[in-house]
Amino acid sequence: MKYRKMGSLPWEVSALGFGCMRLPSKGLLRGVNEKYAIEIIRHGIDRGINYVDTAWLYHMGHSERVLGLALKDGYRNKVRVATKLPMILVRGEDAFDKYLDQQLVRLQTDHIDVYLFHMLDQGQFAKLKRLNLMDKMEKARSQGKILHVGFSFHDTLPVFKEVVDFCKWDMAQIQYNYMDTAIQATTDGLRYAHQKGIAVVIMEPVKGGQLANPPAEAMEVISRAPVSRTPVDWALQFLWNLPEVSCVLSGMGSMKMVDENCSSADASGVGSLSAGENKVIEELAEVYRKKIVVPCTACGYCMPCPFGVDIPQNFALLNNKAFGKSGALSGRVTQWMITRNYRKLAKSKQQLAARGNKGRATLCTRCNACVPKCPQHIRIPQELEKVKAAFS
Repeated sequence: MKYRKMGSLPWEVSALGFGCMRLPSKGLLRGVNEKYAIEIIRHGIDRGINYVDTAWLYHMGHSERVLGLALKDGYRNKVRVATKLPMILVRGEDAFDKYLDQQLVRLQTDHIDVYLFHMLDQGQFAKLKRLNLMDKMEKARSQGKILHVGFSFHDTLPVFKEVVDFCKWDMAQIQYNYMDTAIQATTDGLRYAHQKGIAVVIMEPVKGGQLANPPAEAMEVISRAPVSRTPVDWALQFLWNLPEVSCVLSGMGSMKMVDENCSSADASGVGSLSAGENKVIEELAEVYRKKIVVPCTACGYCMPCPFGVDIPQNFALLNNKAFGKSGALSGRVTQWMITRNYRKLAKSKQQLAARGNKGRATLCTRCNACVPKCPQHIRIPQELEKVKAAFS
């Protein structure tokens, strides 16, 4: 494992961090497969990962609990743990202590190494200031309940700079990949935080899996590349090539993913990509920009839908349909499979229970309950209309 400077903090962090938002699941309701999740988290730590990231909202509260179990038997001493205050649930100043104390119990620890304000945008940042939550954060730090302070971010560059300048942060977590260099915090924001000594941790390095499953045009670019790499490795190496990046989080749901990503991290380094390799990444980004329909990263914050729509799955199927080709036989088969997968989703209230509460876009009532939850600021009901049209 390669290790990198964690901003101005006096310790080094593994190039690869273990994100606990997409732990392996099982059963009709897709609950966490605890035994396997514990195995792969510990396997990642055994391979050198020393930074694990979770949140109150992940897996409907089970991510923190499962991570706490995984860090027993001496594993807690091998890692730095990051979790987050669920800002969208905070209604008053007292909520800070309520959530933090429960998180310490879930994680079975007496302190959290990095505690973040979760999903800061302009509205949540205003709430942070209105409720004096930074004072609560500093008090918790003085009590030893947390060691370092950070935030995760989903908004525009001006808002990002405003947040960065608000106080002395230890860490910022941003969405960034070779497709998202000009949205949300952007490359300018990444550099801005780095210049202020803030450790920058990257989330969504493969854009919710989209960069891991390239369309045919992207695979053609990869086949001509001067170096043989998987699509995921190209995405990860793009990030590790940058000196401003401290750690890249990956939501790993299998032992294979852990091994592949750890091997990628082993081969990483600042400034290690050649001009030819950087050109490959530019070409890949251009292919994706021409094809993506909805910029959903499948984070799941919009879920559950009150009416049973599986919002991330509907958008994934739409994007997959756009990525595919219908000319060649293999392309026609792929398109048929995508359509079949859409038709497997429930089309009525009566079918929802039998199909794991996974409904089609046609069940959307435009109630807009999902809209304020989306960190990408996607107009979900309107975009679901595109899904309906594509599969009608």
